[in-house]
Amino acid sequence: MPRTLKDLVTAPLRLWRRSLTLRVVGSTVLGSALVMLLSGVFLLQQASTGILDGKRQSALAEASVALDLAQRRLHAADTTSSTNDLLTQLTFEVANRGNLGGYQVIIQGQVADIRSGGILPESVPSSLRDRVSRATGTTLYITPTEIRYSDGREPEAGLAIGASLAAAGSARYPMYLLFPLTQEQATLEVMNRATLITGLFLIVLLGLISAIVSRQIVVPIKRAKQQAEAIASGEWDNRMPVRGEDDLASLVESMNNMGAELGNQITQLEELSRVQHRFVSDVSHELRTPLTTVRMASEMLYDSREEFGPTERRSAELMHDELERFEALLNDLLEISRFDAGAAQLSLEPADLRTVVRREMAAQGPFAERNGVELRLHGEDDCTAEMDVRRVTRIIRNLLSNAIEHGEGKPIDVILAADEKAVAVAVRDHGVGFEAAQVKQVFLRFWRADPARNRTVGGTGLGLSIAMEDARLHGGWLNAWGRPNQGAQFRLTLPRTAGSVLEMSPLPVVPRDLTEEVPCPNDEQPGAAVALPANGAEA
Repeated sequence: MPRTLKDLVTAPLRLWRRSLTLRVVGSTVLGSALVMLLSGVFLLQQASTGILDGKRQSALAEASVALDLAQRRLHAADTTSSTNDLLTQLTFEVANRGNLGGYQVIIQGQVADIRSGGILPESVPSSLRDRVSRATGTTLYITPTEIRYSDGREPEAGLAIGASLAAAGSARYPMYLLFPLTQEQATLEVMNRATLITGLFLIVLLGLISAIVSRQIVVPIKRAKQQAEAIASGEWDNRMPVRGEDDLASLVESMNNMGAELGNQITQLEELSRVQHRFVSDVSHELRTPLTTVRMASEMLYDSREEFGPTERRSAELMHDELERFEALLNDLLEISRFDAGAAQLSLEPADLRTVVRREMAAQGPFAERNGVELRLHGEDDCTAEMDVRRVTRIIRNLLSNAIEHGEGKPIDVILAADEKAVAVAVRDHGVGFEAAQVKQVFLRFWRADPARNRTVGGTGLGLSIAMEDARLHGGWLNAWGRPNQGAQFRLTLPRTAGSVLEMSPLPVVPRDLTEEVPCPNDEQPGAAVALPANGAEA
């Protein structure tokens, strides 16, 4: 379907869905039209039946009088005259009387029909002729018909009434009276026009009334919507005027109260957040001085641990390890406080993402070797981009350490790719993974998929949250994919030029090894991979 034609079809539907006034007015008009149609059809049917029944009764009464008159004239007629002349005289005598009753006469003679008023014999239905010809009494038979004229006048609907006239001896002469329904049809047409005009007028009037009523309801609702949008944008002092004491006025008053309460609550939350951020920042800074002193003492004890007994030596080692974790936590808290305060700044320079990834993989080599994990690098495209090398290195470090921690000793694939506008790196492990519904939660601060899981890495729980903030500072993306027992993949995408807007990533979020045999399309040979052993040396 062409777009213009599709727009013509869908535009009314969109307008119908978006406009409450249109739906109210349209529903009222459609409902009114249906009611008017059914009522009009019923009333016109009843009126038509009544008018036709009245005409039928009056026509039967007129026909009975005319038949009685014709029968008396026929009995009193001179039998010496010809039968044809007698029937002709009788036809026009009854027809002259019929000018007052509104009917014409046809008498079936011995040779042909004798007609008045230019009526054609076809005006009498054959079914009526058969019934009258078989009649032996003075019973009246009536049936609808179409009256036709010999002078070219238009045919018109009518009623045909027939009876049999008894002459001297056993002779019988059928007589038919035709009553036009012109006046009744004119009356019904007037009623039809009046009903149609009245129905249209009422539909338009009801449409206007429904538009006025819906406006009285819709306008306050639109104002409430505008106030809700203003509240959502932070205009807590925006208030709607309260008019009247009805339900809409109560709605307006409730919206005003809601805006005031939301403003107070959000102001309190913002103040609490500022206090919390200030507390974290202050505590982190204040703890660094005593931590430095304790760390110096710990280093001295740790360096001399070989001179201690087994218990003292183990205590020195535990104190050294826990101080390192504590210092890492303080550094992460300080970094989070910088993000919260909006004080984080980028130090941009052109760099090759391949170099950053290779260097960090080499640094993580000993940790991977202790966990029995093989690190494999895929992709050798040019991945030069403007980046803060320190922050990107921290992102790669967090992704690699997280993959090694939860990879269950299985190989980890690091995939590089690039296009004209962006560079990307994906870290794919085949470990425990996580639920699809937890994709956004993995970047929350201190969140863990399994709180009871042993923490062999000694992480702070802030690594992925800090990595997400670092990616946002670059105007990039950090996406996650995971499935239970199928592992996880984290993808970092950075624009080649700082400040440019990303539209797509060179790598998919879903691991390609699930749908393709080749994990990366950038290798020179299908299925080939640049593998790094545990010590970080290039294979």
